[in-house]
Amino acid sequence: MTTITADQVKKLRETTGAGIMDCKKALEEAHGNFDMAIEILRKKGHKMAAARQERDANEGAVFAAVSGKIGHMILLSCETDFVAKNDEFRSFGSKVARLTLEQDIKGADQIARLSIDGMPLSEKLAELTAKIGEKMEISRWARLEGEYVTAYIHLGGRIGVLVALQGVEGVPPSILEEVGQNVAMQVAALRPVSVSRDRVPPDLIEKEKEIAREQARAEGKPEGMLEKIAVGKLEKFFKEAVLLEQEYFKDNQKTVGQYLKSIAPSLSVSDFVRFQVGGK
Repeated sequence: MTTITADQVKKLRETTGAGIMDCKKALEEAHGNFDMAIEILRKKGHKMAAARQERDANEGAVFAAVSGKIGHMILLSCETDFVAKNDEFRSFGSKVARLTLEQDIKGADQIARLSIDGMPLSEKLAELTAKIGEKMEISRWARLEGEYVTAYIHLGGRIGVLVALQGVEGVPPSILEEVGQNVAMQVAALRPVSVSRDRVPPDLIEKEKEIAREQARAEGKPEGMLEKIAVGKLEKFFKEAVLLEQEYFKDNQKTVGQYLKSIAPSLSVSDFVRFQVGGK
């Protein structure tokens, strides 16, 4: 039987990040062949990852990376909040977000082809699954492009927001960053469904109107009044659900739209993306 030294185990552990006993067993199985031992550990990681595919990964953290006019954001999911706070998990999430930005991927299917530390993303995820012992996956990804894009991460990664501003010409970069962060915090806290009322999905509008009609009907209002009541309640819905019409959280005397106009007449929001761990 091939004798495995402590230095060999140490070197394999530093290379792969696997546990000491896993490294020792892999080296023994590979009869001391270092490259073969790495391959054995990778295969073990894939088997463990496959075995955990049926488990729920409802925890995790959001990571974002931006560069001027483009931003990328991912939700890296895991099974427990404990792992979501793990330094290696968070370092990996940040690295993936940076790579999606650096390679400026255009579709979720391209994420699987990312190369991390010299190996495909799928293999790296399998390796981390073997090391950490939990299912991990990139459960959401988004790309946002605009005249100016900023990112905001809230509650240690529980919520992440990308915001794209438009009409930014003439506004100093430092002001844009402050405004972008303020709007992103608004999105994080108040969860708007769209930038403006004309972009609210028609089925959601009809659903809100139907709820209003049913409430009015239950209150005994005449059938002929139901539509007018529904339209009135829809206005209230827009003020709560549409970003530019929401009360600005730092000054309830202004809407978000009015706050932006107070900075520059042309300034507005072209789009936003909001991720939340365990939610939408």
